[in-house]
Amino acid sequence: MSKKINIKVVELFAGVGGFRLGLENSNDKVDDKKFDIVWSNQWEPSTKIQHASIVYENKFGKENHSNKNISEVKTKDIPDHDLLVGGFPCQDYSVATTLKNSKGLQGKKGVLWWEIYRILSEKKKKPKYLFLENVDRLLKSPSSQRGRDFAIMLKSLDDLGYAVEWKVINAADYGMPQRRRRIFILAYLNTTNLYKQLNKSDKEDWVLKNGVLAESFPVSFQKNLSRFNLNQEVQEISDNFNKGGKLSPFEVGGLFVNGEVLTMKTSAEYDGPCTHLKDVLINVNQVPQEYFISEKEFDKWEYLKGAKKEIRETKDGFKYNYGEGGMIFPDNLNNSSRTIITGEGGKSASRFKHVVKTKKGLRRLLPIELERLNMFPDNHTELDGITDTKRAFFMGNALVVGVIEKISEVLLNRIN
Repeated sequence: MSKKINIKVVELFAGVGGFRLGLENSNDKVDDKKFDIVWSNQWEPSTKIQHASIVYENKFGKENHSNKNISEVKTKDIPDHDLLVGGFPCQDYSVATTLKNSKGLQGKKGVLWWEIYRILSEKKKKPKYLFLENVDRLLKSPSSQRGRDFAIMLKSLDDLGYAVEWKVINAADYGMPQRRRRIFILAYLNTTNLYKQLNKSDKEDWVLKNGVLAESFPVSFQKNLSRFNLNQEVQEISDNFNKGGKLSPFEVGGLFVNGEVLTMKTSAEYDGPCTHLKDVLINVNQVPQEYFISEKEFDKWEYLKGAKKEIRETKDGFKYNYGEGGMIFPDNLNNSSRTIITGEGGKSASRFKHVVKTKKGLRRLLPIELERLNMFPDNHTELDGITDTKRAFFMGNALVVGVIEKISEVLLNRIN
């Protein structure tokens, strides 16, 4: 077999390496090319001990890995590369934050988008491809100008010579073990064949059949096909895009090339095998006792998981009506799991933590099971000094490796 051609990759906001795992898994499925991670960066500004970076280095080595604030890394110190990837931090438009309080691209971590832009704009040899991931809220933030943040990103990439396609993918819609909706963004520089193919193609067909994302995760048209232009300067978009609009113009799928947006609502097309919550659980006899819920704690869990209509009072004495629907308790073993959040770890009762029923009683999920729900290798995050709570936090921040792997395989085949 002839030697594979290396596609040089830089991985930003690397976390514990989910993007890298997906890329490297795809290498085994393509004969003539492979992704080669030549540099990576992981920095968490809010913690003194850089736990995620420690785990990353333990799995992939310290060579060519940077544990430094990306805003302090000079572009010249980042190797030239063909593909830039990253799940750039999304706390400012996370589902954990209400839209009203969401700061979007102007938020503390939202500004990290501009670090990606800086690298792209300052590189004399621009990366030919981008592969980014974020929460789907990005399509409709901030609340005062629905879709403005995404419009700014699209126009910024257009100014640098990139065409863009995107798709919101729920991993469970394609047989994967977790219901996790994320937006995946691919961009192609105007010197590449992929850019030229997209530019010449029927744009609807690209979104529905011919694009990299459509080939990776098939869809059918549902509704709301629309086209509009983004010809304004970035500053004008920032100031005026969709002011007063109640809905974002961006649907779950679409593309942007030469100033024109095409977007539509699509639905997943999949009839293959599915992995359910029960499939990731370890033998109950191997579960430590601390993971089981005691009888004296049961009422607290049941209350938090249950439906509520009650009067609550603020610290200032203001009373208000509070209501929320009930959650399945315990979790359904015969379905994909709910989305893992960063607060999954720890013993305390919670509305959002997973609880499963076993012959020994109700229990929380172990870190290895959370890893499996994100399709990580078993015990990927196990390391001396890393607590189970921290390991659960990692998985709440991580992505589903199987989604990255499938897109990477198609992208690698399509790269000429």
